Amino acid sequence: MNDEFFMREALSLARSAECLGEVPVGAIVVRDGEIVGRGFNSPIGESDPTAHAEIAALRDAARNLENYRLPGCSLYVTLEPCAMCAGAILHARIARVVYGARDPKTGVHGSVVDLFAVERLNHHTEVLGGILADDCSSMLSAFFAARRRSRSQ
Repeated sequence: MNDEFFMREALSLARSAECLGEVPVGAIVVRDGEIVGRGFNSPIGESDPTAHAEIAALRDAARNLENYRLPGCSLYVTLEPCAMCAGAILHARIARVVYGARDPKTGVHGSVVDLFAVERLNHHTEVLGGILADDCSSMLSAFFAARRRSRSQ
């Protein structure tokens, strides 16, 4: 199992979000090669602005591992994290983040700012972007194109 394998699992969860009319973003938390947390975007359905895929996956992993800290875990997400999610990732002590598509509007691994590179923070997370980026990006582009078409009709 490698980064692409786990990103495909996150993409599967993104499809679940899309089926519910949510922006298709999926995330998983992995520890020792095993998926311990899963999540997908659901802020519309849950009427919750914090219901991003990463937050849902972190919450699921914390419940499953019975610990609010997730050291030694990796988070796979189909879209570059936003500031809120980056904060949660750092507070959870995630060791590694792997994401697919860049987010030029709200991404905080260099697209807008790089919160993960702030040296003064007390935890640092390794971040790798671009895994299955075309697949992740295509899913998002198709989703928003379909929404624009339906609004113009």
